[in-house]
Amino acid sequence: MDRIELFRIFTRVVDCASFTRAADTLDMPRSSVSAAVQALETRVGTRLLHRTTRKVSPTQDGAAFYVRCMRLIADVEETENLFRQGEDGPTGRLRVDLPSRIGRLIVAPELATFLERYPGIDVDLGMTDRAVDLIEESVDCALRVGPRSDSALIARPLGNLKLVNVASPGYLARYGTPQRPEGLTRHLAVNYASPSTGRVEEWEWIEGGETRTVAMAGRVTVNSAEGSIACCLAGLGLIQIPAYDVKAHLEAGDLVEVMPSHCAAPMPLALLSPHRQHLSRRFQVFADWLEGLMRPLLAA
Repeated sequence: MDRIELFRIFTRVVDCASFTRAADTLDMPRSSVSAAVQALETRVGTRLLHRTTRKVSPTQDGAAFYVRCMRLIADVEETENLFRQGEDGPTGRLRVDLPSRIGRLIVAPELATFLERYPGIDVDLGMTDRAVDLIEESVDCALRVGPRSDSALIARPLGNLKLVNVASPGYLARYGTPQRPEGLTRHLAVNYASPSTGRVEEWEWIEGGETRTVAMAGRVTVNSAEGSIACCLAGLGLIQIPAYDVKAHLEAGDLVEVMPSHCAAPMPLALLSPHRQHLSRRFQVFADWLEGLMRPLLAA
């Protein structure tokens, strides 16, 4: 059994956290999977897995080795398919990370069209508001909203997401409708704390071509878009949110836009990828598809 095959078996065991489940997905006897991992441990000279009767998990060395294996497997698959793409189209597995709301509301409902168009590509779809480490976690690409912070990655700008100010009808009936930022001192916000830094974001708006901010009073602070919208719907305060996030609520009348002339600057949207990945054919076709999918949501 060659080394790449050993790497594939080992990574599958880690992904499944079980020799039995890994064997089932690989259509191999469990004994062969176990023997392959033992052979790999002998080859590299260290224990890669913790084995118990209930679960298999990587050791510290195994976790580091897993990341390297995933990179090598991806590179080998890309090399093997280099000259087949003209005949069969791009192939292989693509690991994608998306903000949770974009993943759930925008990408997942349309993903079947991409998979039908490219039957040789499989997608591992991560949905989280955490800023994943693409290189350490072997993620091929990640969609990020906001200023770019990692210069070690290739960025494909997609445009800017329009932001709106909204509140529930119940909140507005109780506190009134703010007309200008000066009146925000009489209002509450559902404050948003960055899940990465814990810093509470200030209320922003553009006036005279400049960004202005004010710290808003609030009874509740959240660290996710889901939480922000849920609390806003419950009448707990005003929020600033990408327009796509609340489009259905605005159309249904569950939320109302306020101060439309005093919105925050649109937020940049970009698809990030490691240097080794951005030339991959499967990445290129996914990036093109995603850009087309996001285009109707972007600010003019």
